[in-house]
Amino acid sequence: MTRLIEGAPSQEEHIIYRAHVSVWSLVPLIILGLIFITVGVGLVFWINAYMQYKTTELAFTNKRVIATFGFIRRQTIELNINNVETVEVSQSIFGRLFNFGTLVIAGAGNPQASIPGISDPISFRSAFIAAQEIQRPYVS
Repeated sequence: MTRLIEGAPSQEEHIIYRAHVSVWSLVPLIILGLIFITVGVGLVFWINAYMQYKTTELAFTNKRVIATFGFIRRQTIELNINNVETVEVSQSIFGRLFNFGTLVIAGAGNPQASIPGISDPISFRSAFIAAQEIQRPYVS
């Protein structure tokens, strides 16, 4: 499957950090697939989990944040790195134990973008904040 984010950066733009969906976040779909495999519906849950895993992309470059979702119905969110005001991390108890969570990225004048099931969301947020500080150094 072609990775959309790899083709997205323009000249003088490079990917700094790439995140992916955690397999642990898909455990409910995998378990439902096991439960309902005997009635033939289990495969639908497994395909859904696989498609979420393969088609959700999240990365940031030295210029912007890019998130893409979906296979047939594609949704892409792009925010200029300097316009991002907050990067929030939300983790359930299960998410804390297995190191995945939801990233909520809010930009100036833009609605919030919620990206669920991301592996190691704390590292993503830390790397993003460091890259953002390089782009716009603190002025006192």
